[in-house]
Amino acid sequence: MDKYQSQFIDGEWVAPSGPGEREMVNPATEEVYATVVNGATVQDVDRAVSAARRAFRTFSKTTKEERIALIDRIIEAYEERIEEFADVIALEVGIPRHMQGQVTSTVGHMKVARDLVRSYETETRIGDTIVRREPIGVCGLISPWNWPIQTLAIKFIYAIAAGCTSVAKTSDASPISAIMLAEVLEKAGTPKGVYNLVLGRGSVVGEALSSHPDVDFISFTGSTRAGARVGEAAARTVKRVCLELGGKSASVVLPDADLEMAARGTIGRSFSNTGQSCHAPSRLLVHEDQLEEIIPFLVAAAESYVIGDPLDPATTLGPMVHKEQYDTVQGYIQAGLDEGARLVAGGLGRQPGHDRGYFARPTVFVDVHPDMRIAREEIFGPVESVITYKTVEEAIEIANDSIYGLGGYVYGEDRQRGYEVASALRAGRIWFNGSAPNQQSPMGGYKQSGVGRSMGVFGLEEYLEVKSVFGFGPESQGLPELHR
Repeated sequence: MDKYQSQFIDGEWVAPSGPGEREMVNPATEEVYATVVNGATVQDVDRAVSAARRAFRTFSKTTKEERIALIDRIIEAYEERIEEFADVIALEVGIPRHMQGQVTSTVGHMKVARDLVRSYETETRIGDTIVRREPIGVCGLISPWNWPIQTLAIKFIYAIAAGCTSVAKTSDASPISAIMLAEVLEKAGTPKGVYNLVLGRGSVVGEALSSHPDVDFISFTGSTRAGARVGEAAARTVKRVCLELGGKSASVVLPDADLEMAARGTIGRSFSNTGQSCHAPSRLLVHEDQLEEIIPFLVAAAESYVIGDPLDPATTLGPMVHKEQYDTVQGYIQAGLDEGARLVAGGLGRQPGHDRGYFARPTVFVDVHPDMRIAREEIFGPVESVITYKTVEEAIEIANDSIYGLGGYVYGEDRQRGYEVASALRAGRIWFNGSAPNQQSPMGGYKQSGVGRSMGVFGLEEYLEVKSVFGFGPESQGLPELHR
């Protein structure tokens, strides 16, 4: 059994100052396969932040060329371990090894950040004023377990692109992939203190990072409840926050849509990563006259999954991440039954043939009322709730009647009408007819789904401060050359 006994601070692998370790349980077998230290204290956070603050003095002054070269080295070191990352995530989270787009797409995100360093203008002129964009400082990066590599990598690569330093805290459920990412940055020759990884409980490390007076910015991805706590702690020192939080995305199937495509597309996105995705379209809205027509397509899509060991190439749906999440999903399925929703696929208990492992059954409810718990709360599991509407205007109203606003999905034949509906949805990202996302476009949510944006130029600017320098108009003598 592997043992991971160190965290990464100031370019060195050191033990946490407090006791504690976490047993890593394979969600497919319920067997312990590794242990990871989990005893970081406030003192460890202080040490990591101090290292990042010292490194910021010099790293913030690096040239574009130097940061581009560093990102290229990080990409090279990361690509050498892609296969290993895929294996580790299958063990940590249960995502089928051959379906881990996040492992390969992370390279694309790194390249987008690198190219932005090259093209982004850090100084512009407005009349007699030079407007500068400067690195914000020390960044606290708090990442989730469901997309453990992609989410953390996007955070630290944009920090590096901006000239910032960072202290990362990963989820207790997926620390090994974070340790490997730190090893990648070490191999790439990242200067000491530019990236630090602290391994400890969120109630200790997350709180300390969020409230630390020498941390200038917090980037957090996780639940809305945890994000609210981060925001409250950050407010004590009036630091900027970027929060990507929960979701209850709606998939609006317009009357002229291809119902089979809409059903397969919605189930495919909703049950990706066993439903453990904040963008999951877990509410499907269909016209009341088309409910019975779409049900067979939904059932066929839900029952098409091959459920099993994430390391098996035949598997298309893995287990829930751990017992707690499995039990949570079972509770929601029971709530759906209790509230009178009609079960057409899946249901309670483990997937037949799987006596061990946290294998929830792909589940579809119809006749769901918008006020039911399964229609309002984020389940984070393979459970789809089908709601009917009478008019498209009512569908938009139902879709927007949520505390969340992270994602939205629209299916329809009329592209103009589809765009009008997409524009009416109060959410940060909308997919039309199952289109692919764009890595250069911003990601973030409306309402209680978050604050701020990640990815692309909008994501880069989260890591930059804005300064106005007056008295340097075009007619000025000794005019400084703008840094582009």
